[in-house]
Amino acid sequence: MAHPLPTRAAPAGTLTRLLAALTFATGLVEAAALLGLGPVFTAMQTGNLLFLGFGLMGQGGLSVSAPAVSLGAFVLGAVAGARLEGRLEAHRHRWFVLAVTAEGLLVAAAGGVAWGVQPLSSAPTGRHLAVIATLACAMGLRNVTAMRVAVPDMPTTLVTRAMTAFLAGSLLGRDPAFGRGPGATQRRAASVGAMFAGGVVGAAFIRWDWPLSALLWSAGGISLLVAAAFVPQARLRSR
Repeated sequence: MAHPLPTRAAPAGTLTRLLAALTFATGLVEAAALLGLGPVFTAMQTGNLLFLGFGLMGQGGLSVSAPAVSLGAFVLGAVAGARLEGRLEAHRHRWFVLAVTAEGLLVAAAGGVAWGVQPLSSAPTGRHLAVIATLACAMGLRNVTAMRVAVPDMPTTLVTRAMTAFLAGSLLGRDPAFGRGPGATQRRAASVGAMFAGGVVGAAFIRWDWPLSALLWSAGGISLLVAAAFVPQARLRSR
């Protein structure tokens, strides 16, 4: 069974900020995917399952190839990520740093593949599908990383649970099953806010006709900066 990062590896506030940055990067990636390559998701695979089902029934004019490619690449990324991170942890290597670095490089590579690609207006081309596959592979790896880190309310690739916990545990919801401490509230707010901000910034890239490659390089750069920021922390070890 995977162990979460030891609390001594990084202060809770530092880890929350780093995961919020990764959540922001997810917003950028999904803006590129949904608005420029799809409609398709690369991290939120629930949407792809629905898109694939709708497309198979010939409804909504949705592509079948885009969600199918994304789902397949996500599976590859998740399996490869689990094997990689499990082996790194077994040998007491800094699996978080290396996994986030690998993710950042994959997203940056997707930006290279996307060079000169225009936002999609019809059926996806081979280039579009290649970008989708590379991003989904990176996001499969990211999901494994986030689940291994196991910081409550900070899954980095979706915010529905964090939003629900934020509302249920608030003064409006008043549900005692959801903690209302400052740490929990800040994590939930950071998760929701970072995803929203990433979506807004990503959509601005598309609206201003900035290249998709620039958007993806920005997202990949954030992941690489997060990995670099974590390096000075104490060495990651299994409990």
